[in-house]
Amino acid sequence: MFSVLVVKELKAIILSPKFSVTFAVCSALIILSIFTGIREYNNSVKGWESAVALADQRAGESTNWGHFSYTTLRKPDPMSIFVSGLTNDIGRWSNIKTDESVKLKHSPYSDDPIYAVFRMVDFSFVVLIALSLFAILFTYDAINGERESGTLELVMANSIPRSEYLLAKLSGAWLGLTLPILVPILLGLLLVVAYGIPLTVLHWAKIMTLIGVSILFFTLFITIGAFFSTITRHSSVSFLLSLIMWVTFVLIVPRAGVMAAASLVDVPRVAEIEGQRDGFAKGLWAEFYRDMEKRFRNDETSGFDGDDDMAMWTRMEREDSLRKIIELQVEEYEIKLFDDLRQKKAKQEKLALTLSRLSPASSYQLALMQLAGTDITLKSRYEKSMSEYRQRWNAYVEAKQKESGEQGGFVSISIDSETGVNIGTGRDDQTVDISDMPRFEAPTPTFAESFTPILADIAILGLGILLSFFGSFLAFLRYDIR
Repeated sequence: MFSVLVVKELKAIILSPKFSVTFAVCSALIILSIFTGIREYNNSVKGWESAVALADQRAGESTNWGHFSYTTLRKPDPMSIFVSGLTNDIGRWSNIKTDESVKLKHSPYSDDPIYAVFRMVDFSFVVLIALSLFAILFTYDAINGERESGTLELVMANSIPRSEYLLAKLSGAWLGLTLPILVPILLGLLLVVAYGIPLTVLHWAKIMTLIGVSILFFTLFITIGAFFSTITRHSSVSFLLSLIMWVTFVLIVPRAGVMAAASLVDVPRVAEIEGQRDGFAKGLWAEFYRDMEKRFRNDETSGFDGDDDMAMWTRMEREDSLRKIIELQVEEYEIKLFDDLRQKKAKQEKLALTLSRLSPASSYQLALMQLAGTDITLKSRYEKSMSEYRQRWNAYVEAKQKESGEQGGFVSISIDSETGVNIGTGRDDQTVDISDMPRFEAPTPTFAESFTPILADIAILGLGILLSFFGSFLAFLRYDIR
């Protein structure tokens, strides 16, 4: 009897006129979202390759290591095809200089604000909005709809256990709604392969996990629809309650959690931190130049010989070492300021994410962003990697300055027996050689690093399924079938 009930439910769903329409719409959205993601990714890769080539060209045209700078760029990730997350909200590149901290600049949305208005429709958005409504649409009348049509009392006359009937209804609904959705998903994956998107084993593992979490989220709304159908006698009431629940948990709770965290934890603006850093640096450099004038006067009164090459060299090395001390103090102060900012931000973000996870929709969205690597840590992850690269880059440039005879980061000194000491600001006759310059490598989290943080979100979705299922079971045991 169980299999008969499952088949009956499958037929009822698949032969329903609304199934054809909703399935066609959802399938078109899934395939279109993946196709759009592929195009956006390919365009991003072309732009990234052109920008990297331009950065190398500009760096190779430099004639002085003292004025040498470089540009690092954020590499597009194929996972953004499925979950765009914050990839379009944060900057794409950062300057790498000895006297400038790392900061990602110019996000795609800042360059094209129109896309920020309507956002990107990706796979996660389709599941979050369209498929969750799709699930409710077919399960809100799973029990009370049968009662209203009179079939529930007729079926129960056969002495079928209520638990078996409810489980058959849910199984049939799950098979009838979930398995057909896998068809457009597989077609979307075939599109990814056909367009030659470079996916590694790590990417495929993340994609399979992403699909699994999406099915889990879809299943949750199937059981929620069935739950409201068992606690009400009229399908119109259960539909209204299901819709209110959907609006609350999908649209309101996630935003309310972020707003509450912003009001409870005060975080200073980046502009305030940069203002404190600039003020601190300005005071140190003003004191440095005042002291430099005093040192030069003391040199003159102590009999400094301006024609003495060794004396001039000693003075340059002294000023260079003092200048580096100032730069180090500014950098340490900046690190302290931004560490404090990161701690406050982390506290605010943790509270916001905790409050927003009162909604299973937030758990699902955060889990997919974490898997795809487009989560809230994307910006800090790249800036950390770029800062580590900047340290290697600074050491490389400093070594090149010493090798080429450039000191202080702004002059070059050469000593000739005929012309004496020559001081210049660069080598106008040749460019620098960057063939051995260290290259920036994009941070790539392992599968364990991406999967472990989402275990809590998966547990929340699983708990929601269990609670709604047992709630339906308990309510149906006392349900009046007449």
